Amino acid sequence: MTVIISGILFLVLLLCQEPGVTGVPPQLRGGQCRTKPTDLVFIIDSSRSVRPSEFEQVKVFLSQVIEPLDVGPNTTRIGVVNYASAVKNEFSLKTHRTKASLLQAVRRIEPLSTGTMTGLAIQFAINRAFSEVEGARVRSPGVNKVAIIVTDGRPQDGVKDVAARARALGIEIFAIGVGRVDMHTLRQIASEPLDEHVDYVESYSVIEKLTKKFQEAFCAVSDLCATGDHDCQQICVSTGASYTCACKEGFTLNTDGKTCSACSGGAATDLVFLIDGSKSVRPENFELVKKFINQIVESLDVSDRNAHVGLVQYSSSVRQEFPLGRFSSKKDIKTAVRKMSYMEKGTMTGQALKYLVDNSFAISSGGRPGVPKVAIVFTDGRSQDYINDAAKKAKELGYKMFAVGVGNAVEDELREIASEPVSEHYFYTADFKTINQIAKKLQSKICVEEDPCECEAIVKFQTKVDNLIRALTQKLEAVTRKLAALENRITV
Repeated sequence: MTVIISGILFLVLLLCQEPGVTGVPPQLRGGQCRTKPTDLVFIIDSSRSVRPSEFEQVKVFLSQVIEPLDVGPNTTRIGVVNYASAVKNEFSLKTHRTKASLLQAVRRIEPLSTGTMTGLAIQFAINRAFSEVEGARVRSPGVNKVAIIVTDGRPQDGVKDVAARARALGIEIFAIGVGRVDMHTLRQIASEPLDEHVDYVESYSVIEKLTKKFQEAFCAVSDLCATGDHDCQQICVSTGASYTCACKEGFTLNTDGKTCSACSGGAATDLVFLIDGSKSVRPENFELVKKFINQIVESLDVSDRNAHVGLVQYSSSVRQEFPLGRFSSKKDIKTAVRKMSYMEKGTMTGQALKYLVDNSFAISSGGRPGVPKVAIVFTDGRSQDYINDAAKKAKELGYKMFAVGVGNAVEDELREIASEPVSEHYFYTADFKTINQIAKKLQSKICVEEDPCECEAIVKFQTKVDNLIRALTQKLEAVTRKLAALENRITV
């Protein structure tokens, strides 16, 4: 009997191995744009004609251009020069080695609010921003040198000669004009051909429409899969100008052509959202957070047997919105999420993590023994308390921890919260409007990575064998009793 059971368990281990992704080249498995090595410097006008709200829109534009790029010392290096009457080097090409820290630095840039010395800013880029001491690589055919200038007015100095010197040094210049900008100036600044390097938008409120152009310009592989501009739940397969969706082993593509289902209907998972409801989030962004939650819920197989979902909101205190298992359908969960009110106070992330450890996955809160535990922690700022102990405890207990940061979230804190490997469990974006892209990535990552069809078949087989062994044992016991009775009669 021991040999049979051991064999069954061995088969279970073999068949429940984490599945690979088949039929898709390795380069298509990620959502990051592959870029030729590029030294990219943004030169942004923050003169007094650019209102604070408009300058915020410029920062969003920068972040959206940066978001899909392959940022790193050997790929794309990025610097930002801020100018008005004077020039300020916000950060150099060598300053930020990760995309998360880079996006946070963009978020912190403040307008200078004086004059418009565009020529001076270009000269600064030549002398300093593109210098080796500031992190620029030696000029070579293998490294692009690119400057993107954003301005909304007529410069108070000359630009023609200095822009020509920059282009002669191999710097490709894109000129973006906004509002009442002088178009003649833009054409003096930009590289040839001008129709590819000069852009104009009526106002800062629509500057985001240029994002896609620059994403495509910098991507060595410019496709919808690389930029993340697709609706595939698990795998996006590029087909040139379009794409098709595919699924991991053990999953099948649903009739919508986008989402995937396991043939057994899903796998058991206890998932808890831990959501920052502090005042820095702001009401309109909190509504986007609720949509983010429901986007992930939509991809789950919610039922008594499979996925259970709980929701906790925190600010200066912690509030359980609903525990695991209270709702057994996606519709009910999504309705409850939409009804969640905004707390709007401080940011006690450590206290919230301790609540998660002590309460959220407890049996009294609906946690199921033996079921994988997954937590998605969402925050937009620095915690006002200590997070390390609670974050460490959660991972020691075997919880799969995902950390999602927006805006002023601190990269070190996100990394502290995230499970290993950290790069696959923490996400950051500068703008709440792009958190739906993170939701797409999380939809496949929170799934239990096994083939539930095969594992369920093995479990059924083991159960059947156990029943047969039990029946055989009962028959042997009955035969033994009859033999004993017969032996007694012979003895008498």
